[in-house]
Amino acid sequence: MNNDSNPRWRRILLKLSGEAFAGDQGFGIDHEVMDRITDEVIDVWKNLRVEVAIVVGGGNFWRGMTGVEGGLDRAQADYMGMLATVMNALALQDMLEQKNVPTRLQSAIRMPQVAEEYIRRRAIRHLEKNRVVIFAAGTGNPFFTTDTTAALRAVEIDAEVLLSAKNGVDGIYSDDPRTNPEAEKLDEIEYLDVLNRDLRVMDPTAITHAKENNLPIVVFDMAKEGSLRSLLCGESIGTIVQ
Repeated sequence: MNNDSNPRWRRILLKLSGEAFAGDQGFGIDHEVMDRITDEVIDVWKNLRVEVAIVVGGGNFWRGMTGVEGGLDRAQADYMGMLATVMNALALQDMLEQKNVPTRLQSAIRMPQVAEEYIRRRAIRHLEKNRVVIFAAGTGNPFFTTDTTAALRAVEIDAEVLLSAKNGVDGIYSDDPRTNPEAEKLDEIEYLDVLNRDLRVMDPTAITHAKENNLPIVVFDMAKEGSLRSLLCGESIGTIVQ
């Protein structure tokens, strides 16, 4: 196990789903959950000196496919979803800054009143200056999920790992554990196995992009207190895809 002065990875991209912010209420933002998430991020940023970038989802407010099922144009519905991620990102930024963490929010859709425009070199410079960077509005393009955004941004900023934080999902299983009680949790799996076995824990496009750029992915349950620190300190938590 790594000690606190030598974390497993020095620059991480943390993917937070919108559902994680909602907690048990299922919609909107549960401020107690947000408070705990920010404390965990601050712990590794401050005490382990890990450079932290975050991609947020928007499913606690809006899911593009839900809009499509209701009759909306897919591109229009996806843009609405991008705006939902901005709301989560603003809330996350505010809570981090209330706790005295220097934070920068970058949006893939230009909205200068509330966020910087996404610029890769500027994002890297923020990380080098020990600021937490939050990426919002997905890729800025419809038809792409925030999973794909996370893989893309992780490669762009030279992150050493993509940490996919789930809410109540502690890793990748051989089958859906909700429908198959015999499903086994996998500690490690290769990219191609995830794709070939159709293990839908992340968007296949995100898995493919990670594979092409040798970016390891760890799927883990951030709802368990201290899991982020434990993972970075070398404990076997979740499932690593590499």
